[in-house]
Amino acid sequence: MIEETKMEPTLPHHHGEDSLLTHCMPDSTTIHTVAGLLKQLGDPSRLKIFWLLCHCEECVINIAALTEMSSPAVSHHLRLLKSSGLIVSRRDGKEMYYKAANTPMVRSLHATVEQIANISCPTP
Repeated sequence: MIEETKMEPTLPHHHGEDSLLTHCMPDSTTIHTVAGLLKQLGDPSRLKIFWLLCHCEECVINIAALTEMSSPAVSHHLRLLKSSGLIVSRRDGKEMYYKAANTPMVRSLHATVEQIANISCPTP
């Protein structure tokens, strides 16, 4: 098996020391993934739904009531959040329930949203 080596870019200007950024810069796939997740949360309605689902598991009807949106609009946003891996769903009879995915990325995004907005999480 041939091992791939990452080629160091040649910088147009040398300022006397090697750039540490070339060693720790995320690859293009990672950057695109993060940009896609941030794009999903860049919509205020999706951000509100994401924040809500970080704190509880809910059905579409209750999410619609809590966010003051129509059920079809909520369903649309849930589909986008789910396809991004930010939320998960489970079926109980005829009802679908949604909650934030339990992943390091989602926990980090939730913490970041809380810090940026200076929101305190509700405690039971």
